[in-house]
Amino acid sequence: MRHVIALDVGGTGMKAALVGADGELLHQARRATGRERGPEAVVGSILDFASELRAYGIDRLGEPAAAAGVAVPGIVDEERGVAAYSANLGWRDVPLRDLLADRLGVPVALGHDVRTGGLAEGRIGAGKGADRFLFVPLGTGIAGAIGIAGRVEAGAHGFAGEIGHIVVRPGGSPCPCGQVGCLERYASAAAVSEAWAAASGDPEADAADCAKAVASGDPNAVRVWQQAVDALADGLVTALTLLDPRTLIIGGGLAEAGETLFTPLREAVKRRVTFQKLPTIVPAALGDSAGCLGAGLMAWDLLTITNRTEVTP
Repeated sequence: MRHVIALDVGGTGMKAALVGADGELLHQARRATGRERGPEAVVGSILDFASELRAYGIDRLGEPAAAAGVAVPGIVDEERGVAAYSANLGWRDVPLRDLLADRLGVPVALGHDVRTGGLAEGRIGAGKGADRFLFVPLGTGIAGAIGIAGRVEAGAHGFAGEIGHIVVRPGGSPCPCGQVGCLERYASAAAVSEAWAAASGDPEADAADCAKAVASGDPNAVRVWQQAVDALADGLVTALTLLDPRTLIIGGGLAEAGETLFTPLREAVKRRVTFQKLPTIVPAALGDSAGCLGAGLMAWDLLTITNRTEVTP
């Protein structure tokens, strides 16, 4: 059965699948990255995992994968196929596409994890059918994927969509990026966890605990939550003013709060728009499988491009 390898590399773990031409997940697996052993060990883990997946395809599906798609965090030079930098994984300038292509003997597509997840959400998830969408996962940080007609815009230098570093509170909290007052310092799951731990006096409290306290009517939790929602709305309105998306997809850990997040967020965005067209604001549909599914889409896209090139006179 014809299939591709889809691999989503996170900070501590990897998710993978063998994906059929119709998008069916024919096999799924997980492995640790081994980052505690250093960046070279992580690269080795990725290559070994990919080899295992290739062997599984030969053994169980009757043939090796026709291509592979890989999503990685950090700064990614998609055109050159280089994983340029990742603070979590510790690597710099890893020619991951070429390393995987040499190991697997097939074409490989390398993408940024958030843009890859956005590709899946846009094509087969919450943004399906939307010609313009913005995907914003709210996790440890905040990033974004700008969807245009079935593809995701990387930008001239691979930095498009970094909405987490829009300054929403000038003169506010310092951000590791070097600016102060960045959106992700106020509206990420990590920021809400930090604010609620301080407000509740419980150093172990996190954003999920804050959401539960909001649902139960705790006034301190409501205050912390609303501050995050207001900051998020400020950043999103800046983004929709520039991009004019038809659909705004919110994912990541904070979105798991459901309407505890979406009801006040929709209201906050609505209050802020003037001439702008209000997009549909929806939760992400694919959860933590988005990156893997997007990697599969990248692999199939690569085969389509390769086949088209081969038949062009």
